[in-house]
Amino acid sequence: MSLDAVRSADIRNVSAALKRHWGYDSFLPLQKEAIFSVLEDEDSLTVLPTGGGKSVCFQLPALLMEGMAVVVSPLISLMKDQVDTLKDMGIKAEFLNSSLTVREQSFVIDKIRAGELKLLYISPERLQNEEMIDLLSSVKLSFFVIDEAHCISHWGHDFRASYRNLWMIKEVFKPVSVHAFTATATSQVQEDIVKQLKFTEHKTHIGMVDRPNLTYRVVLRKEVLKQVTRVLEKHDNEAGIIYCLRRKDVDSLSEKLNNLGIRNVRYHAGMTDEERHISQEMFSREKVDVIVATIAFGMGIDRSNIRFIVHAGMPKSIEHYQQETGRAGRDGLPAFCYMFYGGGDYRLWSFFAEKSTERETMMAKLSVIYNFCTRPQCRHKVIINYFGQLYEKSSCGACDYCLNELDMVTDASIVGQKILSCVAKVRTRNYGFGAAHTVNVLRGRITDKIESLSHDNLSVFGIMREESDVFIRHMIEQLIGQGFIERGGEYSTLSVTATGENLLAGEVEPILAKPVIAAKKKESARRAKRRKEIEWADIDQGLFQELRKKRTSLASEKGVPAYIIFSDKTLRDIAAKKPETIEKFAEMYGVGENKLKSYAEIFIQVVKNYSK
Repeated sequence: MSLDAVRSADIRNVSAALKRHWGYDSFLPLQKEAIFSVLEDEDSLTVLPTGGGKSVCFQLPALLMEGMAVVVSPLISLMKDQVDTLKDMGIKAEFLNSSLTVREQSFVIDKIRAGELKLLYISPERLQNEEMIDLLSSVKLSFFVIDEAHCISHWGHDFRASYRNLWMIKEVFKPVSVHAFTATATSQVQEDIVKQLKFTEHKTHIGMVDRPNLTYRVVLRKEVLKQVTRVLEKHDNEAGIIYCLRRKDVDSLSEKLNNLGIRNVRYHAGMTDEERHISQEMFSREKVDVIVATIAFGMGIDRSNIRFIVHAGMPKSIEHYQQETGRAGRDGLPAFCYMFYGGGDYRLWSFFAEKSTERETMMAKLSVIYNFCTRPQCRHKVIINYFGQLYEKSSCGACDYCLNELDMVTDASIVGQKILSCVAKVRTRNYGFGAAHTVNVLRGRITDKIESLSHDNLSVFGIMREESDVFIRHMIEQLIGQGFIERGGEYSTLSVTATGENLLAGEVEPILAKPVIAAKKKESARRAKRRKEIEWADIDQGLFQELRKKRTSLASEKGVPAYIIFSDKTLRDIAAKKPETIEKFAEMYGVGENKLKSYAEIFIQVVKNYSK
């Protein structure tokens, strides 16, 4: 039989397994290529965006190959959810970690020795344990997977020291192939992963970073509680994560929202393990739809129906932003990302950078994310370009800039020159002033400080008298973010940069947007409402809610997150097509053989009861 004939037969087997176990009729981009790298024992690096189906790329070939696949995973919660999902699909999988009792660990070890498992999830630390090495060396292994592989790299945003030692796999288990998977990796991180794992020859599969189902909006933070509650009003009865920069911000915002009747839980590293576990369980099992958290909450959160992400502060890098917003819309359905940023966020991250050995790298990343916030531009394009990919669309149609929600300043150069002139004129050789004083001078206000310094005699005094404080502050933040003004020192004083001098000379031009006004907000809300109506046009929302209740009930009985039963995408398909027979239910999205046996009659009964 020719190689092409063998590959054709393998494709049929792979497609049949995808339909049988996952209930999917087709592959997502690059899944097939990644799967064949595993099947053909070629070391590989695969970078696919969150929601791009990374897990299928190694779980499926594990079913088709002889032996057991070992998956190195960074978090206990991530391991448990993945294994619970596989078991619900009828796939033999287990994990070994510190959450298990001695007896439970012995039970898993017996299964490994008996060759009863297709997938084993372990931590990087456990893999480097001598007893674990001896155990794995005694059984037939199909391949190794390094999940969340960006943790290997010093350049990555979630660096983990124990991941740096995973090169030992190639030495200790030499004939067995190794496959690294991650959602987020710049070219620098990709090179570091390959180097640290000691790949000599390998296949690389790099998917498009873009998440077209996500809509990005970035707004200057003013009254964060009001801004957040407006978002929550738009997404009533939908799941979302609200990220804050500090623990105290999490506690404060969570309490205020609860006091307003918006039920939520909180999550940060200052809470006890038990408190964090309870919050995570309540969110993942759909007992609560909103969680307020620091970035301590995130990796391994597999709830597929998260419809919105709110950043109440600016993350410290594009990588973090992409990873955190990537937790929305994992089911491929529309989701929305809101960021409320302020200059104080930049100063906070700068403070931490000063104490780091990676100061220059951190500051470079910080400048990029601040520019992302303050420069009106296509948000999708910026993220794509940052990860070294080209964005060929002229408009994404899924960000505040491309949706024309931003009102651009037509005379941006003149506005910029007025503000920069003021910054330059009020500054003496050793002493500068902050944004508040600059605004007062431009507005033509007589204050004690202005009078004592004779700044009311300057040519720039009152030249922006007709503009509001909010407008000028908004312009200042954008000029800082775009590198025309620098803010520094203990009192956050302003100074003109070399690029700013070029602006004053008329050699460059800023891109400035006006503060979002009420009319624009209303138009945005109308557009969002219309989009939602279109999205739900063929779906019976009443039936969807009944199906969701049944899913939550089943998940509670089984002690697993609700998405393990069925995703929202599957429930929407059922609510649209209303199957009342086993044959029709088998045609629903994401219904494999095992789920058909386990749940078809239960959900068909919900459909029948609702129809009556």
